[in-house]
Amino acid sequence: MKHPKQDKRAPQSHPSALAVPSYHRILVKHGLIEKSLSIPDAYEVFLKVGADPEVQKLRRKVAHDDKMKHVPALYLATAMALQGMTKQELEALKLRIKEKRV
Repeated sequence: MKHPKQDKRAPQSHPSALAVPSYHRILVKHGLIEKSLSIPDAYEVFLKVGADPEVQKLRRKVAHDDKMKHVPALYLATAMALQGMTKQELEALKLRIKEKRV
């Protein structure tokens, strides 16, 4: 009788989607970065997105507490803020981020 943990799986040839940090997936989902952007570069973009006044305003509406108690809540609040934005607002955000990069 085999133990359930003994099942051997074929090694994956590519990293799973879970290997990519949540901030990278959030930015790709909303079209703010390309999927091929490196993780450190994506984190820099995520910090710029989080520092944007419009995103901060929407994030405050989403947040139930005055202070986020842990980091994943910040990712979740930012993702929810981005989800609440229209395509035009996302495009404007994309332009503001590009201006900050230059």
